[in-house]
Amino acid sequence: QVQLVESGGTLVQPGGSLRLSCQVSGTIFGIMGWYRQAPGKQREWVAAITHDGSKNYTDSVKGRFPISRDYAKNILYLQMSSLKPEETAVYYCNAVYVRGLSVYTAWGQGTQVTVST
Repeated sequence: QVQLVESGGTLVQPGGSLRLSCQVSGTIFGIMGWYRQAPGKQREWVAAITHDGSKNYTDSVKGRFPISRDYAKNILYLQMSSLKPEETAVYYCNAVYVRGLSVYTAWGQGTQVTVST
């Protein structure tokens, strides 16, 4: 069973940078990504990376939030820069993977990012 544990969330000033990490337990052949949920809003997709390294981003973070994966350490990263107050949210790590004939989805517990002075 795959488990995901995020870390790195904290208070950061507008325009600042932050790196989120997601430690993965287990082997994932599939898609991994980051989502976020701001207070009072629905969870939204931020970025994703496939097993072969293809990356995609929601328009609002393109060029600012590169996603990467360290296969040796089994960690997923989200490097965030030029952060805006409206990007305050709980950030979640997500994995969609296949085991046998079934498709599974795993979520981490989330890490809080607060962008404020």
